[in-house]
Amino acid sequence: MPSDLEFTGERFVPGIAGEIAHEHWHRYAFARRLVAGKRVLDVACGEGYGSALLAGVAGSVTGIDIDAAAVAHARQRYAALANVSFAEGSAATLPLPDASVDVVVSFETIEHLPRADQPRMLAEIARVLTADGVLVMSAPNPVEYSAARNYRNPFHLHEPDRAELAALVGAAFPAQRWFRQRRYFGSAVWSEAPGEGAEAWIGDAVRVDPAAPPAAMYFVVVAARTPAALPAAGVALSLFTDRAEAELARIDAISAEVLRQDTLLHERDAQIARQADHVRHLEEIAAYREGIVVERDAQLAELNALREAEAAAAADERDGLARALGSARHAVAAQGAECERLERAIHAQERIIAYRQSARWWLSLPWLRLRLWWQRVRGA
Repeated sequence: MPSDLEFTGERFVPGIAGEIAHEHWHRYAFARRLVAGKRVLDVACGEGYGSALLAGVAGSVTGIDIDAAAVAHARQRYAALANVSFAEGSAATLPLPDASVDVVVSFETIEHLPRADQPRMLAEIARVLTADGVLVMSAPNPVEYSAARNYRNPFHLHEPDRAELAALVGAAFPAQRWFRQRRYFGSAVWSEAPGEGAEAWIGDAVRVDPAAPPAAMYFVVVAARTPAALPAAGVALSLFTDRAEAELARIDAISAEVLRQDTLLHERDAQIARQADHVRHLEEIAAYREGIVVERDAQLAELNALREAEAAAAADERDGLARALGSARHAVAAQGAECERLERAIHAQERIIAYRQSARWWLSLPWLRLRLWWQRVRGA
């Protein structure tokens, strides 16, 4: 069922699907067999869904959280459950009297406190528990949760490792039973008849061996002050899936999408191959045409050279003809001038001849001859 609280990553709220939902729900489901008929304190209860789950088998459950909005939400949402109550308070200063509860559950809480406050949290849990009370808590394994994934949760102030967490719990609860929680993918075979015990295998097509517990993503610790107060071992293996198997459906959907994408990838590769063949064909055509262009360019260059040579020869011939034409024009002009001179001379001779043929000429001729004689005499 969705929650009206916003999911910030600091605390889980119902409605968030996937790995985080399985992890949180499983811890409370695991703790239910340890709280039957008991007075239970849920430290850092958040939205309150876990307290409500425990209330189904517990005598009473008190949920404590430091966030006032989460507490107000839980009170309103789970008001119909008569054996559940919620209060605001810090894990390091629990608002309950001494020895007032039989079981304390605190899942994914201690890492949200500063390192200096973590011993105080365990001391407060010891204070409110009865002498034979039981603590059920979980914490992330920093080796797998942070270091192996190169991940830092901004809401985690200090993640104690296995040895440090054991020492913190052991200060008040030396009797401890440890469990490893991690997402697990495999095949499950259930007996249809009620039975106890579990078996786990690891292997392949060649060999099958008993499976060792996987590396813990989270540690789950059941602790008490004495071994006698520690609950019976119970089951060695606890499995959980959501009722709608939403995570399996999500994984199947991812697998189907991977197959679809793989088909599309093969189709794209085939299309790319066809396009590559077409490109190679076009490149061959382009190379052939480029060869033709180079050949035509060479022929064009040769033709241009011939045209330029012919043009130069024609220009020289035109220059020669122009010079010859200029000389011819000059000669014609000279001949024209000579003709004009001769014409003038002829006209002068014609005038002389015409004059000498006139009567006046013949009358003046004796006097001209006498003048010429007298000039010769004087000149002698």
